[in-house]
Amino acid sequence: MPEIAFHTQVPDRLAHACRVARKALRAQRHLAIVGSAEVLERVDTMLWNMAPQDFVAHCRADSPEHVLQASHIVLALPGQAVASRDMLLNLGDDVPEAWGEYAQVVEVVSADDEHDKQLARQRWRRYRECGHEPVKHDLGQKTV
Repeated sequence: MPEIAFHTQVPDRLAHACRVARKALRAQRHLAIVGSAEVLERVDTMLWNMAPQDFVAHCRADSPEHVLQASHIVLALPGQAVASRDMLLNLGDDVPEAWGEYAQVVEVVSADDEHDKQLARQRWRRYRECGHEPVKHDLGQKTV
């Protein structure tokens, strides 16, 4: 049963996605980032332009097999197959098709985009309807 985490109150969803990718790579985890073509294009550019010490090598789901074999981070459109089922980072509007095959699912929710928050609520309900209890990580909470 996958662990489902919602990272909420995120000021910049794509910058947060890049940090999650960097952390996954450093932990030698395989990560699929799913989103629209526009979102993936922006994430792709951001990952290539990180600081040299933070470089996150990655590829697209339609890359040649030898590139996919060498890559821990794969950018995929909704419905595109990804071989590794370790970790899924969803930047799409809907729950990805193969989410139940992953060990961990991470949803990233904007701090100030009401439409994104509404879609996230729908995804939360969908996971619950499937018998899973997502865990909320509120990144907007201040610690004392």
